[in-house]
Amino acid sequence: MIYIKRLIFVLLIAFSCQSTGQLKILGTINNSIKEASAAELTSQSDLIWTIQDSGNDSLLYGLNENGHSVKDIFITNASNIDWEDLTSDKYGNIYIGDFGNNNKKRKIFRILKIKHQDLTKPSVEAEIIAFTLPKNQDSKDFEAFFLLNKNFYILSKESKKFIVLKVPNTPGRHEAIIRSDYNLNGKNNKITAADISTDGTTVVLLNNDKLWKLSNFDSDDFFSGDIKLLKFGHNSQKEGICFKSNTEVLITDERNGSKGGNIYKFSL
Repeated sequence: MIYIKRLIFVLLIAFSCQSTGQLKILGTINNSIKEASAAELTSQSDLIWTIQDSGNDSLLYGLNENGHSVKDIFITNASNIDWEDLTSDKYGNIYIGDFGNNNKKRKIFRILKIKHQDLTKPSVEAEIIAFTLPKNQDSKDFEAFFLLNKNFYILSKESKKFIVLKVPNTPGRHEAIIRSDYNLNGKNNKITAADISTDGTTVVLLNNDKLWKLSNFDSDDFFSGDIKLLKFGHNSQKEGICFKSNTEVLITDERNGSKGGNIYKFSL
């Protein structure tokens, strides 16, 4: 009887350690991709695209829902300074946000455009959209962005008030505009990824243990409408999010030892 009780206790402990709260695990990402820093679905592919951040190769990975890497694309003309997020447009083109800035010394930031017809190739040359911060704006770290109406919206990673930059989706070099700033209620609110629904009506902002759902906003004033906090009941280094449908998102986290490195589904 004592042995059975101990066994039940051990099983309960093991089960609780594997709990993902409101998240449903779809698959585990290849061991070779330890720092999945983004997630994106495009209109021209059924793959889940991801990247790794600074210090890794200049590769765009295509995963199936089980997390297996089935496509690697090498970007020939852009090193991985600090790739942090992905977004896409209605034509299936995919964009890599090379704007990580942990030491707050970076002055020029980049967005790399990979054309949809090149997503079948083993190596490609990216089209580069560069931007600088507005004059008198201190350098900041960015890990999240999305595309709406031919403009990118890029969010700084802050403990409290963050800024939202606006950069046009056109080749060349631009000076970003500060579209808005905002301070989310609570603590530990650093935004690690973002996405907007296909119909352009809902924005999600990702954090390690929660997300914020923004809806009913006016034009691109994303904080003018409803802001809903949704907790996962699970904490890990989550750095990728994308809409699977208007009511579901996919989320990825980085691998930390035996934890993380998964693709999750979450209902809004």
